[in-house]
Amino acid sequence: MSSAFDSIKQGLNEAVAHARSKGQCPAGVRVVQPQPVDVSQLRARLQLSQEQFAARFGFSVATLRHWERGDRSPSGASLVLLNVIDRNPKAVLDALR
Repeated sequence: MSSAFDSIKQGLNEAVAHARSKGQCPAGVRVVQPQPVDVSQLRARLQLSQEQFAARFGFSVATLRHWERGDRSPSGASLVLLNVIDRNPKAVLDALR
């Protein structure tokens, strides 16, 4: 078989192994799932326009609009950042200075 096939096969096997181990983590590691954030409500509470919120916290305006319309949901690092902004926006602004 070709090296390209072998590489693809290896990647697929790794993906399957990762999927099977999902939810399992090493001893002593606690998995934290960030809470969903209502981005529109958060932005309104901070009294910022979409453009201001996006610029202040490093999101694109298009992404922010998708979140607010419900076309997409924030996940990963974006969701973590939104949770921090929700609880302590000043901490994020201080860190970004």
